[in-house]
Amino acid sequence: MSNDPVNQVQQQIDATVGAPTRSFASLMLDHVEQLTSLQFEAAKAYADAGVQQARAALEIKDPSDLRAYTENQQKVAKDLGERMKGDAEKVVSLNQDFAQKAQKVAQDSAQNVTKAAQSK
Repeated sequence: MSNDPVNQVQQQIDATVGAPTRSFASLMLDHVEQLTSLQFEAAKAYADAGVQQARAALEIKDPSDLRAYTENQQKVAKDLGERMKGDAEKVVSLNQDFAQKAQKVAQDSAQNVTKAAQSK
């Protein structure tokens, strides 16, 4: 008894289900890794800025130091706002890239299913 029909079914299942599932899982894992890395970088930058501002506040000894500190707060707020905007843009870009790649996996999978159905 030949295993050819069984092998063909296994190959069709792998082509239509297994391979796309592995591709999507790999894509998802890469996406999570990139988002996590971005979040860690952002958290470190925000924490560093907070510690730096706390240290600067500890250096206030007279009214002129206080004035310089408060004037610097505008720059710090602007810098952090720009950082947040940049981080948000990176997240949007990562999500768009993921969506495009996921759509490609789905399209390729649909084409493979169509080819498998036509070859029967």
